[in-house]
Amino acid sequence: MADNLPEASRPWLELSSYYEQGRAKEDSLDRLVEWPAQRNLLGDVTGLSILDVGCGNGGKLAELVGEGAINSVGLDISANFIAPPPGAELVQGDLSELDSLPELTGRTFDRILFLQSFGYAQDPVRTLRAARDLLADDGFILLTRTHPIRFAVDRSEANGTSLGEEYFSTAPYTYSHSWNESITLTKRPYTISDLLNEFSAAGLWIESTVEPQLPEEARRRYPHKQEWMNKHLGILIFKLRKSLVPGSLH
Repeated sequence: MADNLPEASRPWLELSSYYEQGRAKEDSLDRLVEWPAQRNLLGDVTGLSILDVGCGNGGKLAELVGEGAINSVGLDISANFIAPPPGAELVQGDLSELDSLPELTGRTFDRILFLQSFGYAQDPVRTLRAARDLLADDGFILLTRTHPIRFAVDRSEANGTSLGEEYFSTAPYTYSHSWNESITLTKRPYTISDLLNEFSAAGLWIESTVEPQLPEEARRRYPHKQEWMNKHLGILIFKLRKSLVPGSLH
C-alpha cells in the first residue's frame, strides 16, 4: 500500500508511533484538551456503531467500545494497531479512498470520527461525501482540525511576514515535524471559510462548534502548554450532520 499513497500521507507511516508516544505524556494536549472535549461531544455511545477515520493505533476506538459502542471500525493507513477488542475491527486503508474500501461497502455508522486526520485527505470534499454516505440518517460526524491560525503564526515567524499574509496564503509549505525533525510534512494552507465551504459542498451542516481550552487546574500545572495555546489557539471541533439537500448549509 505504501507505494500507492499520496505524498502527503506517506510521513504518517513513520509518525504514527510518535503520536501514540506523544499522547501518552501527562502534559499531552490531546490528553488535556482534545480527547476530553471530543469525548464530551460524543456523549453516550452505548449500542452505537462508530467509524474512526485515521484511528492511529485504535486506542480511542477500543476505549469507546469498552464504553458500549458496537460493530465499530477503525481505519488507518499505518496499520500499527493494538489488538482490537470484541466489537471493533481495525482496517488498514487510506481515508482518501473511503468510498472504495470493501470493508465499508454497504455499512452505515452512527458516529464517524475524523480526529485530526482530515488534513491528510487528498480531496477533502470527496472524503466528506464518502463519510456522509456511510453515516446513519440520525448520526453525526465529529471532525477536529488544527486552528489555521497556528500555521499562519509559524509561517509568519519563519518568513518575516504578517499574520494576515500567511493566513490567506495559498502556497503549500513544508516543515519538520516536532515529533521527529527528520520527517517533513507538506501541507496546504486553509482558512475557516475553506472548512465551511468543504462541509457545505459535501452536504453537511454544522450543529455545533467547540474551541476547547485547558482546564484551570491544567493551566496552573502546565504553564508551558497554556503559553502554547495562547499563541496558537489549539483546535476546532465540528459536529456535522447531513443536510437535507447536498450542498446546502441546512
